[in-house]
Amino acid sequence: MDPIRLTSFSHGGGCGCKIAPGVLTEILSRTPQGLIPAELMVGIETADDAAVYRLNANQALVATTDFFTPIVDDPRDFGRIAATNAISDIYAMGGTPIMALALVGMPIDKLPLDVIGAILEGGASICREAGIPIAGGHSIDVLEPIYGLVALGLVHPDRVRRNSDAKAGDVLVLGKPLGVGILSAALKKGLLDETGYQQMLHYTTQLNRVGSELGALPGVHAMTDVTGFGLAGHLLEMCRGSQLAAELEMARVPMIPTAVGFARDGVATGASARNWAGYGEQVVLPPTLLPWQQAMLTDPQTSGGLLVSCSTDASHAVLARFNAAGFERAAVIGRLVAGEPQLRVV
Repeated sequence: MDPIRLTSFSHGGGCGCKIAPGVLTEILSRTPQGLIPAELMVGIETADDAAVYRLNANQALVATTDFFTPIVDDPRDFGRIAATNAISDIYAMGGTPIMALALVGMPIDKLPLDVIGAILEGGASICREAGIPIAGGHSIDVLEPIYGLVALGLVHPDRVRRNSDAKAGDVLVLGKPLGVGILSAALKKGLLDETGYQQMLHYTTQLNRVGSELGALPGVHAMTDVTGFGLAGHLLEMCRGSQLAAELEMARVPMIPTAVGFARDGVATGASARNWAGYGEQVVLPPTLLPWQQAMLTDPQTSGGLLVSCSTDASHAVLARFNAAGFERAAVIGRLVAGEPQLRVV
């Protein structure tokens, strides 16, 4: 019997499944605003990574959820990637995870039970690495495999790191290199070799737990993680929330070399084009920018790196924390300046 290819069940994998940013904005604009208690520190207003609810003077609850269809064929690896990606939102707010709930949707008549079990075990292994239990969840029978988590965490109210608190003059630090979406597209086309697959697996299962430390550093003003909307999209969210403009130095943006090679050959996800269409005129590109470089900026990242906005004085400490935690490609990639919210690539 031929091995099960999980990616054959899904029309798009990983965070490339996200609804395009422009479409999502239109949907949310038509959604009536609900109850907003005084204790709700972060809601949907700035498209932040997680909701934050103040419990008392020293604790706030961080709550998020993330799930998607397979980005890889190996069931255990799929579970690991999905869990890492979901927990990342807790770290992006400066929080520490405390527990998770599993979200499971599987085509029961098409996937063997041992395959489904391997997906769940992969997710549980990442939760063990993060030091949290999977304390429950929910499962349904669906046409495409879906797996993810509801993740809950805690943070001191004074250490919540929103995507909307960046300051003019801040520098931008990116924790992981770009290119995961392109590698996933190459995998689905049968072009990715074992070395490239291991690179993809390394970055997509690397927990962003350093975010808990970064949130406590003086001079760190804002954080987010780069996922389905690409670097350009998530940086634009930071710009809109903070009412600032960003200047991105393309030459300093870290990229996965194997992904660069595929991008030069025109390999990309469908989500990349949808992302670009959703940015509108808020991204200004230089005439010298090559098509593959634009593709890297719009590439949807699954379990991508933390994007940190901090003072220039704090940038050395931020890079040191990243490097000590194993993020060897972390780099300063630009800065935030006063002006209308937009991204200018230089």
